[in-house]
Amino acid sequence: MAKASFHKGQRVFVKTVGTWAPVERVIPQWVKNVEEPLRITYDLGLGREFQAHELAAEEKEPARPDLIVSEQWRVLRSSNRLSSDARDPRHPFPGTFPVVVTDEKDWGGWRVPMTEYDRDPQRVERQARVMANALHLMRVARSLVEFAQDCPDDTPGALSDLARQAEMVLATIYHEPAPAVAAEADAPAR
Repeated sequence: MAKASFHKGQRVFVKTVGTWAPVERVIPQWVKNVEEPLRITYDLGLGREFQAHELAAEEKEPARPDLIVSEQWRVLRSSNRLSSDARDPRHPFPGTFPVVVTDEKDWGGWRVPMTEYDRDPQRVERQARVMANALHLMRVARSLVEFAQDCPDDTPGALSDLARQAEMVLATIYHEPAPAVAAEADAPAR
């Protein structure tokens, strides 16, 4: 007995022809007193019917987990072993420096060379906090974009401008092309 491997409208690769085509019709071949079809062929609009072994489904990329949902970044303190004076009054946390950890096992992430930290400790501490909270800011930006898309009539003009900017920032983060609406809004008037 046969079961359909492809469905109507599905894009398949036709191995014998070497091209892609959508399935136009699924054609079962029935036999009397049998509940399932004996054979199934597929009409792709290429002049003949094809069997399942002659076709291949389009491979889809496995879904990657969403960065915003799956990751938890945080700031850890590492001891400053090379510093001669662990009590430097300019340092907000004497004897340590910030490390932004981007992995659940406290591996990977961001750290700064000690000389750069000594040059401006407040700036480096602020950078660490910004990086650690970047995912929270991305969540807020995504919520703003979703609100503006779900309720376009209830969104004030200034807020929808902010939503467009947030959408462009998220597109940049995910390496996607900027949304067409936002690109048109930024284009100079003709």
